[in-house]
Amino acid sequence: MNQSPPPLQLMWYRDDLRTADNPALSSALSAGPVLAVFILDQQSPGIRPLGGAAKWWLHHGLKSLRTSLEELGIPLVLRQGPADSIITDLAGQTNAQAVHWNRRYGQPERAVDTQAKTALRGLGLEAHSYPGTLLHEPWELLTKNGTGYKVFTPFYNALRDGSIRPPLPAPLAQELSISSAIPSGLELEDLELLPAAAQWTAGLAAQWEPGEAPARQRLEHVLESIAEGYPEHHDRPDLDGTSALSPAVRWGHLGAHEIWDALGQLAAKNPKASAGATAMRRQLAWRDFCWHLYYHQPQLPHRNLRTAFDHFDWVWPEQDPQAALHVSLWQKGRTGFRLVDAGMQQLWQTGWMHNQVRMVAASLLVKNLQVHWKVGERWFWDTLVDADIASNTANWQWVAGSGADAAPYFRVFNPELQAKKFDPQGSYVAQFAPLAAVPLVDLKQSRLDALDAYDQMKLRLGAS
Repeated sequence: MNQSPPPLQLMWYRDDLRTADNPALSSALSAGPVLAVFILDQQSPGIRPLGGAAKWWLHHGLKSLRTSLEELGIPLVLRQGPADSIITDLAGQTNAQAVHWNRRYGQPERAVDTQAKTALRGLGLEAHSYPGTLLHEPWELLTKNGTGYKVFTPFYNALRDGSIRPPLPAPLAQELSISSAIPSGLELEDLELLPAAAQWTAGLAAQWEPGEAPARQRLEHVLESIAEGYPEHHDRPDLDGTSALSPAVRWGHLGAHEIWDALGQLAAKNPKASAGATAMRRQLAWRDFCWHLYYHQPQLPHRNLRTAFDHFDWVWPEQDPQAALHVSLWQKGRTGFRLVDAGMQQLWQTGWMHNQVRMVAASLLVKNLQVHWKVGERWFWDTLVDADIASNTANWQWVAGSGADAAPYFRVFNPELQAKKFDPQGSYVAQFAPLAAVPLVDLKQSRLDALDAYDQMKLRLGAS
């Protein structure tokens, strides 16, 4: 007697563009033949449209993912529009048994996923979600009071002392072909992810190769060199001391569990690499912390977490001509402070900026120039290839002093002292900002002005 083939499984891709260590894909492959789907959803309520640099990365990341999936015998269908209705329609059209996806943690994305799950189950179809993005589930790692963490160090201690699963093995090619007709989809170009000004992306293409294989090659390089001083060198923009894996992690070419596990194995094999592996694990935990904050504080992208800063007299470029000029020069890397200018030029040319320089550039904008952190956050969102809503907004609020576990407001980064400390030979600024400009502000006076504005905020708060 002929047995009927196993029912079709849909693998719904989002920010997890990989085949290895992918819980949703592994589960789908274990249940039957798999059809992969990616839906560009920028219409559902609350979903923030991607910035230009992120769109460029996504275009090439999807191209690479399609190749990886083809090697496993899995077709990839591209669609665009409201994801919950599209995935439900596809499941019904293909007679799929189930839809599998890795969870997302932003409130708007979770709403879409909940709607999809409800609609699918209403049709008698299965919907399965998996923890494939973060090292922990935000609702599982809680304080003794049962609330989310607001300070990094106790969060990190709880994360480190908890159970983090090992990475899953790479999947094998599926043996069974899809018996039903593959639904039509869009061509990659139809998603219109590439900007019209192609010359802007030349620097991105020269710097990056999106995809699972290049990301793994970079990880191998990092693991080989981590014993050479990562704890001391990762804050130096003039050295190749940082992992530069943030875009690969943001787009899921590498899973956080795979990196965490690889660092642990490295430390066990090579004691000289232990300090570096621990330091890099800590950086990976900061990403989890930002998403933990966002999950428990969904107002993070929109409001100051420390509500006292609602009384701060920020300036906005839309309302102040001088602020508009300052923001424009800051964006162009013409502030007159070469470390900041080098970072902003690096950002424009490559879609990425060294983390230490990100903090210095942000501090200059929100403290010395007293421009609202949302203005800088929007610029980073549009120009960073690794921009994600949790890390971007949490770190801008950290620098501004308005966020959870934020730096004290009086900590104002001095870009000239920072340059001497982290770019002592001047090679970083020579590469990206060889020409000096006239400084926008006097560092000493603008710091005093910022502290005075902070005192005025406290006075207004006391009077309210």
